Amino acid sequence: MTLEKTPPPSAPPAGPSSPSASSLAWARRRGSVTRFWKEYRTHRAGLLGLAGLAFIALIALFAPLLVGDDVRSVTNAPGTALEKPSGEFPLGTDQFGRSLLGLLIWGARISLTVGLLAAALSVAIGTLVGVIAGHYGGWFATVVMRITDWFLVMPTLVLAIVLATVMSRSIWTVILAIGVTSWPTTARLVRAQTIAVESRPYIERARALGGGHGHIMTRHVLPNVMPLVLAQTTLGISSAILTEATLAFLGLGDPLIISWGGMLQDAREAGAVSSGHWWYLAPPGIAIAFVALAFTLCGRAIEAVLNPKLGVSR
Repeated sequence: MTLEKTPPPSAPPAGPSSPSASSLAWARRRGSVTRFWKEYRTHRAGLLGLAGLAFIALIALFAPLLVGDDVRSVTNAPGTALEKPSGEFPLGTDQFGRSLLGLLIWGARISLTVGLLAAALSVAIGTLVGVIAGHYGGWFATVVMRITDWFLVMPTLVLAIVLATVMSRSIWTVILAIGVTSWPTTARLVRAQTIAVESRPYIERARALGGGHGHIMTRHVLPNVMPLVLAQTTLGISSAILTEATLAFLGLGDPLIISWGGMLQDAREAGAVSSGHWWYLAPPGIAIAFVALAFTLCGRAIEAVLNPKLGVSR
């Protein structure tokens, strides 16, 4: 009697390939961005601030096409000194005969650049200090936070003036001076959020599974504090722009670049305050106030979206 061999069971038909981990992660990120924008659109003040920032950003981006690089030239100025607003010069001229409208458009590039880079540096330092201090704790956190408190009680503007005075006068000095003196507030906020995140059960499970300090801080803590960091960045940009304008007004900026604060400094040196040349003072001052307000509105809207318990009005 011959035994017949039973054929092996056939493999199930191949179905559609399962999505990879990276595609699922990107899908979650897209969903988060979509939900964020849907909620952000309900804040009218935030939309108004975003529209204002987009307008200023487009002007700064296309400034070389709108006014040209020769707008900064002193020897080839098209007008006479301190002309009143007219059809040829809608905002008047400065003490060299240059168009204030052209200088205002060109200065948006420097003011926005300084604000963005200085705020990014400040938030990066504050986030690093806050996460490390909140994660490790103990005597190390105590020492770090006492240093943070020292920076916090010292006037930011005074420290920035000291750094801008002892270092070379350039745009990078201004960015560095603002960035390394305005991080303590972010550090304290991020530390508090880090302590709250590390008290959650999934952090204990990550440690039990062998997760090291770097893994926990980068994979678990940092993603949970990023909404706070994002909101703090938008609020810090307006402060950085105001600080840059103050340093330039005090004569501590780069005299070779055009910024809104530098325009105010030039107006002061030209005697615009005492002689009543209001058209020299008003445009850069209004531009600084407008951008600072726009960033503040966006920051408040972002805070309200990420933390609805704040109860920020719409």
